[in-house]
Amino acid sequence: MRFFRLIYIIFIALRFSLDDLILSHTKLKPLQFVINGLLFWRNKKRPRGERLRLALEALGPIFVKFGQILSTRRDLIPLDIADELAKLQDQVPPVAFSEVESTINAAYALPLPDVFLSFDETAVASASVAQVHFAHLLDGTPVAVKVLRPNIDKVIGRDLVLLDTAAWLLQALSAEGKRLKPREVVAEFAEHTQSELDLTLEAANCTRLSGNFKDKRLLVPDVYWDWCRKEVMVMQRMNGTPISKIDVLRAKGINIEKLAHDGVEIFFTQVFRDGFFHADMHPGNIQVADDGPDKGKYIALDFGIMGTLTDNDKYYLARNFLAFFNRDYRDVAVAHIESGWVPKDTNVEALEAAVRAICEPIFNKPLKDISFGRTLLSLFQMSRKFGVIIQPQLVMLQKTLLNIEGLGRDLDPNIDLWQTAKPFLKRWMSEQLGWRSVLKNFKKELPHIAKDLPQMPRLVHHFLTQQTNAEQQVPLREIIETLIKTQEKQAHWQKWLTLAVLVLIALQLFVLVKPWLWEMFSTAN
Repeated sequence: MRFFRLIYIIFIALRFSLDDLILSHTKLKPLQFVINGLLFWRNKKRPRGERLRLALEALGPIFVKFGQILSTRRDLIPLDIADELAKLQDQVPPVAFSEVESTINAAYALPLPDVFLSFDETAVASASVAQVHFAHLLDGTPVAVKVLRPNIDKVIGRDLVLLDTAAWLLQALSAEGKRLKPREVVAEFAEHTQSELDLTLEAANCTRLSGNFKDKRLLVPDVYWDWCRKEVMVMQRMNGTPISKIDVLRAKGINIEKLAHDGVEIFFTQVFRDGFFHADMHPGNIQVADDGPDKGKYIALDFGIMGTLTDNDKYYLARNFLAFFNRDYRDVAVAHIESGWVPKDTNVEALEAAVRAICEPIFNKPLKDISFGRTLLSLFQMSRKFGVIIQPQLVMLQKTLLNIEGLGRDLDPNIDLWQTAKPFLKRWMSEQLGWRSVLKNFKKELPHIAKDLPQMPRLVHHFLTQQTNAEQQVPLREIIETLIKTQEKQAHWQKWLTLAVLVLIALQLFVLVKPWLWEMFSTAN
């Protein structure tokens, strides 16, 4: 099955002439000439970006997601390809309405008119795993209805198997396999992708994110749980302008520069305050409220892929970010060693110098003047040199950070990412390590303290009694252990003493019977 899927991928690549992109290196020109001769019938009139988009759509949702990520990296890929791949964010061809209706009927075990007063047959958004339709509940409430594509679980499962096979080969054949942990990375990606196949899990993610932003800095739709099923999710209909339509936002009076700064702060709030963040923040999943009291605020959509971080992850990430912002490269090196991200015997001075050489050139520069492609390449080379261990739990964060950086570049190329994030991280570290942290932890433990307070005298008495008994029992235990050891020693020496006595008795008997034996043998002769 994997072999045939691989053959199909190669077929699609050749069908859409992607070999022009892959074999463009000078040394591979002869191979490309041969392929063009054999496949002379191919139509290459379509632009390369369109051919790549169509190929990814033909290969399925996993590859569509790959294209979505690439579309935000305009500093790494040509603009014509980035513009075409941006259509993958919410313009994947939708499935026929008849299939959507069948899915809804099966999910509710009711015909569609018994669930919705009206249902728009045209999808307002169509992505790789599901598509969204506008509708009205029976009471007239306007809602957005997300419906899974038919048999999408089988399609994704097949591609995940192929990805795991590729990761297994990389881990088995590459010297970098152990450090990069490709199978763990794929497993992490698979876990998040599989969660997209159960829309009740996405509804739970949506509710949790909404609870984290009760201050409405980030707008999250309400979930109508009574109408949510594994294949269908019903939520509040949100009205806004897609973040990618910058000219429209400016025309509606939205402050784009403020929007860029707010986006950075919202991202770091999710990561460092909550440890729970939207991990699929491409432009297709972000809108901006363009009217009413919430005008200018972000609207988050699509909560299938969310990332989580432990307190330990958050601490070391914040420490690394602050060290970067303060240009304290030695602390960056020390933090990497203490967190276990590099071997314990790593030379601190050498790692500090390597980090300094990579990061120093990009400080005090706006995003438009920074080549993150070159910076990432340098970081990968440094990682390989120092044996940096890839952290699978941080893969989704790395992906999201690239999305945020790409979004910030589109909104405000002059934004200083470092200076925007630095005050927030300093405040967060103060809350984690200062008196605010002590007060926060005390408030967190207060209910447990109040619960146990009436029992405190009995618990203290019980504790002291146990301690007294333990102190009394320790000498007794030591005495018993000493007696046992003494007895073992005595038994040991007793064996040797018994053997010695037996030898002496034998010698004595020999001395006593020697004359009698001598006389007996003499008479016999």
